[in-house]
Amino acid sequence: MQNRKVIPGIGFAILAAFIWSGNFIIARGVYKQIHPVSLAFYRWTIATIVIFPFAVKKFKNEWKLTKYSWRYLFCVSAMGISLFNTVVYVAGHYTSAINLALIGTTSSPIMSIILARIFLKEQIDIMKVIGLALCVCGILFLLCRGNFQNLLAFHFSPGDLWMLLAAFCFAVYNILVRKKPAGISPVNFLFCIFLMGTILLLPFFIWEQLSFTILWDRRLCVSFLYLGIGASAICFSIWNISIGILGAGRTALFGNLIPIFSMLGAIIFLKEEFSWIHVLSMVMVFGGLLMANLSQNIISKF
Repeated sequence: MQNRKVIPGIGFAILAAFIWSGNFIIARGVYKQIHPVSLAFYRWTIATIVIFPFAVKKFKNEWKLTKYSWRYLFCVSAMGISLFNTVVYVAGHYTSAINLALIGTTSSPIMSIILARIFLKEQIDIMKVIGLALCVCGILFLLCRGNFQNLLAFHFSPGDLWMLLAAFCFAVYNILVRKKPAGISPVNFLFCIFLMGTILLLPFFIWEQLSFTILWDRRLCVSFLYLGIGASAICFSIWNISIGILGAGRTALFGNLIPIFSMLGAIIFLKEEFSWIHVLSMVMVFGGLLMANLSQNIISKF
């Protein structure tokens, strides 16, 4: 793979991770105002509306293939749209935002690489393994606050377990995206999975509306727009482009940047403490990403 192709793929993955980092903060920040399915339903409804004008022409032209591929699209929608984010929002009721990001982004890349090896026969070279290990160490270093002995006292809450399930759903989504029929354009693909994912959520959304009350305010409305436009329409577009360039396993490594960006956001907007632990953790994660994604290109030159 040539550098001119790799660099845009890396750039798109980093940008997606940056925008997605806000998803975990919102999941925790608004959990007292709205229940998980409703938050997911409004998010994907907005995303579907936003992408519709860009996709309608492609949708009409590609209708026959889209209809033929409905089973595949159903699976992608269920795993990447309906289940993944809804389970994240469920987890947000039980654990902290940093745990959501740390657990999800540490485990999902490992799952993605294993699944990509099993089902897509993607190679796992030694540099990728070392890079992944370095990423995980960086996240764990942050999790244990600079002392790995603290991991001995760490335990998973119900929310942490929900987040592991969400990570698995996203890992499966990463693999399924690689199997997208070539005749379905990226924008039509996103429109279809957004729409189908929203429809799958509809009956559960109706049930929540009959059972619970949403506490509306401006912050919640802004959260919907951020999730629907930024973390959905924009992020999924550039993430899927990155998967097409780098592969599912390599792209998933960039998910390790999400807790780093989440931490930086907390420092900037919430005035939380910044220490050498944060610096070293970021160095380890970025180093692991560079090692896993650039090693093959460097080696190929010799």
